[in-house]
Amino acid sequence: MDAANANLRPSAEDAGPKPSDVQLAWLKRGAEQPGGKLPLFNEYGQRISPRTVRVCLEKGWAEPWFWNAIKPDWLVCKLTRKGRAVLDGD
Repeated sequence: MDAANANLRPSAEDAGPKPSDVQLAWLKRGAEQPGGKLPLFNEYGQRISPRTVRVCLEKGWAEPWFWNAIKPDWLVCKLTRKGRAVLDGD
């Protein structure tokens, strides 16, 4: 990366503390989706823990994407630049 573009991508240091294994797995799945959409369910079909979602939102690794009118208690989120920096540092 040349010097002119060096600050366009956040560094792992900017991301702050490291996520837990569960949080990291959830964030990684979002990195594979268009727009960084984070899944509502894990690979076994179980809903992602609201605690996992809440902590990732608080740390700035994820952000709300849109409100789900069919299931208003489900928070649809996407990966942030800070979340991608955490993954890049992994």
